[in-house]
Amino acid sequence: MYSAAAYSAAVPRRPAPDVSTPVSELHDTPFLRACRGEPTERTPVWFMRQAGRALPEYRKLRAGTAMLDSCRDPAMVTEITLQPVRRFHPDAAILFSDIVLPLVAIGVDLDIVAGVGPVIADPVRDHGGLARLRPLFGDDVAYVAEAVRTLVAELGSIPLIGFAGAPFTLASYLVEGGPSRTHARTKALMYGQPVLWHELLERLADIAVGFLRVQIEAGVSAVQLFDSWAGALDEADYRRYVLPHSQRVLDAVRDGGVPRIHFGVNTGELLGAMAEAGADVVGVDWRVPLDEAARRIGPARAVQGNLDPTAVFAPEHVLAEKVRDVCARGAKADGHVFNLGHGVLPETDPGVLAHIVDLVHEA
Repeated sequence: MYSAAAYSAAVPRRPAPDVSTPVSELHDTPFLRACRGEPTERTPVWFMRQAGRALPEYRKLRAGTAMLDSCRDPAMVTEITLQPVRRFHPDAAILFSDIVLPLVAIGVDLDIVAGVGPVIADPVRDHGGLARLRPLFGDDVAYVAEAVRTLVAELGSIPLIGFAGAPFTLASYLVEGGPSRTHARTKALMYGQPVLWHELLERLADIAVGFLRVQIEAGVSAVQLFDSWAGALDEADYRRYVLPHSQRVLDAVRDGGVPRIHFGVNTGELLGAMAEAGADVVGVDWRVPLDEAARRIGPARAVQGNLDPTAVFAPEHVLAEKVRDVCARGAKADGHVFNLGHGVLPETDPGVLAHIVDLVHEA
């Protein structure tokens, strides 16, 4: 097991964040106010995949430790989650974890293969496979709750975001046996065995709800539902085969008292339907301008996004122009949380991310 006390690598530090604000006052931080569509003194910003990937201190810490093992080590989870907070001063931290972790916790034979992604040894393609998916209990992921409690104490005035994978995306991994460009097996099951399909997504919705509740009860300030592969569907199929199950997840954690964010990739044509799933904030990738996204989403929903992740490689003046454009368009929505349109790319210069935070706060 990793010991946080043993980590002493020299890491470039920005001034330490203010942690004097009592946890009870997190309610009025810019990030949470923006999620609720309330006025903020500045546009809040955080980055998907800010914990890891681009940070040399992350790569050094993770060396020799498998991804899933690192996600099950509370001390390592704590340190990795805090690394970008020290670097960038974002307005929120996101728990270091993985959307497939609850599947592993219930006994799915799954490994995260470097350069490939989650690989399932025995894909779920019939009722026998479905029967292997038991409910998730809090004790299955006690290490997650422990990490969240530690992080809440460490972060002080900085909100912590928890997350889970949406039923469709988890189903795609389970049915395909791993990542897929076409989702052909997934759609074949969806179209050909709709009863089995809906039973599968109901079970995965329950697992996602259980995973989110563990994090909420441990103290996260917001949650995000990642539907990474929803963009593989047209709107009609999304509404028929996916929307009810995502809605079930978001409705089930409504009483948790924390904002709910719903994000998918290449979902520009689905934004209106995704808004109907019931999240407080709809994440938008970089393909749709935020003002147009806000129109499609409708009122009473905040937006999150949506700088192209490759903009970090642009000349400084081009990057600044793009950041200001995102902020200006986001200001037309009922609440805006600045983010990339997808995750931080591994080749990203961490210094550029810190610069983006400054640009957003100055916009």
